[in-house]
Amino acid sequence: MSDSNAHPDSGAPTVAATAQLSGILRRVATLGDIINRSVGEGSHPLRVQVDQFDSPVSAVIEGRRTTMFGTNSYLGLNFDPRCIASAETALRQWGTGSTASRVASGNQIGHAQLEREIAEFYGRPDAVIFSTGFMANMGAICGLAAEGDLILYDAFCHASIIDACRASGATFKPFRHNDPEDLGRMLDEATVPASRIVVVLEGLYSVWGDLGAVKDLAEVAKARGALVVVDEAHGLGLYGKHGRGVTELQGAEHLVDAVVGTFSKAVGVIGGYCVTSHPALKALRFMARAYLYTASLPPAVVASARTAIGIIGSEPELRADLWRKAEKFCAGVKGLGYSLCAEPGPVGAIKMRGLVQGIGFWRGLLERGIYVNLLVPPATPGGEVLLRFSVSAAHTDADIERFLGILSDLTVEARTA
Repeated sequence: MSDSNAHPDSGAPTVAATAQLSGILRRVATLGDIINRSVGEGSHPLRVQVDQFDSPVSAVIEGRRTTMFGTNSYLGLNFDPRCIASAETALRQWGTGSTASRVASGNQIGHAQLEREIAEFYGRPDAVIFSTGFMANMGAICGLAAEGDLILYDAFCHASIIDACRASGATFKPFRHNDPEDLGRMLDEATVPASRIVVVLEGLYSVWGDLGAVKDLAEVAKARGALVVVDEAHGLGLYGKHGRGVTELQGAEHLVDAVVGTFSKAVGVIGGYCVTSHPALKALRFMARAYLYTASLPPAVVASARTAIGIIGSEPELRADLWRKAEKFCAGVKGLGYSLCAEPGPVGAIKMRGLVQGIGFWRGLLERGIYVNLLVPPATPGGEVLLRFSVSAAHTDADIERFLGILSDLTVEARTA
């Protein structure tokens, strides 16, 4: 083996080196070659390094002061002084980590309090928290479904849901995105009883920023007796009178058996949760390997999450401010002639005409001190190239106006190039 392939720190294999590989190594190296050729020279959208964060939306990237329109800090709570103070107090009292799972010595009073508070926030009797949002989907779905069961999931569902379906051992099939008729057909054609079917969907699909048809799909599922699970990862804190998500917004909470979510978006830390209504589901935590076999959340994270949940529940004006800014942002983008993938909201995507334009605009924004996410196939529906944005309550009107001004300049430059 050549030196270039002998040590992980020696750099990625060249195309010529890739041709000498076989099997798994060649498959992985070929993917790397494809990505690098697609991106070309310059800043790499999958390798952006943030050197410093000064606020929820202000950072330093490549030595430049950069305004972040590509984070998930929708309410700016990761820098809220109250959340930071809670984390600092817990850090001093409890140390840096739990070092054990919840079924061992890692079950601290803060974990139990956070579970009670997130359950109360949703108006449900029980909750279980997980160490990440990904693990929350793994734990909930694998805990509910097993071999001999059927999972029907929306075709646009997050990768964590797909992986959970695979790991569960159940049969799993997608239904067309937001299509109650297709879901009904699949339920009617199922060869297992409805009591052994789990329907999984999302409140908000974060690639396009479109809302899930939660109520319509849940009504179809419940009419046939299936269980319904909704992932509100991007809905928590943004939608509904109390900030409980799209399920609340659409008046569908009574139709949903379990809500899964994450603390890594609006809450501003890391971790996940599942809240349930059925007494029978109280045992879900002991059926979820993602709960049983991993260390519990660090105490500082738990403390900050508790404070953030309290803020979300008691300060609706924060959510109102976010929506005012999101509507201003989206109106400005549309005013420049761009199409959004969904109705205006705090998270969405601007359609590009192809990979060349997408990478060009992404780099142009970054070089001028604006960060957004570049999404390319196969991570996007329909093979689209998208600039994905997220607006935060922490953005100022000046931040939004600056973004729109730079996007306008790039648009003019592209037309005259």
